[in-house]
Amino acid sequence: MKVLIVDDEEMIRAVLKEYIEFEGGEADEAQDGMEAVKKCRDNRYDVILMDVMMPKLDGFSAVKEIRKFSDTPVIMLSARGEEYDKLFGFEIGSDDYVTKPFSPKEVMARIHAVTKRAGGEKKERDVYEFEGLKIDKAGRNVYVDGERAELTPKEYELLFYFAENEGVALTRERLLNQVWGYDFYGDDRTVDTHVKMLRGNLKEYRKFIVTLRGLGYKFET
Repeated sequence: MKVLIVDDEEMIRAVLKEYIEFEGGEADEAQDGMEAVKKCRDNRYDVILMDVMMPKLDGFSAVKEIRKFSDTPVIMLSARGEEYDKLFGFEIGSDDYVTKPFSPKEVMARIHAVTKRAGGEKKERDVYEFEGLKIDKAGRNVYVDGERAELTPKEYELLFYFAENEGVALTRERLLNQVWGYDFYGDDRTVDTHVKMLRGNLKEYRKFIVTLRGLGYKFET
């Protein structure tokens, strides 16, 4: 489960992030509505926690913009608990409304509730297909135009992580942590070397692994 926390108060973002990660989720942060809209265009989230009162672009306006291109569930967070504000939030497309001060446990319960209503938290897929590239997780096989590609175990894990996070900008540090493990002793060159080998095995579908200069990579199809 990936959650975007949008709030101009750093402490609130930190507390919510801690609870989300404790439950095995992943949390991204934005400190105003404009940043939230940009992040929603560039990434995929399972739910968005949106504060109402923020600088630059308030939460209501941000939700209106996000609803133009995304149906990701939104939970509004606000110190204003008037009925008008809640109704307005629902009218513009939010899915729930939590009044501050709130319990992080309550917010987590609301997150699980809205993701369940939206069709459940993202389920793992066994097979990914992108044009002529087929990735079979259950069988641990990769096919390029119908022919099985010979990948090392680490190349396979790297490719699957790319496919699972299609469209998400992935830093080299994140790839090291998620694919090699937090206790792995290595550096960015490890990631670059494996990406180079993986691209060679994918042949023309190497185009899906896009280099983000100074950051890392993104899997785009």
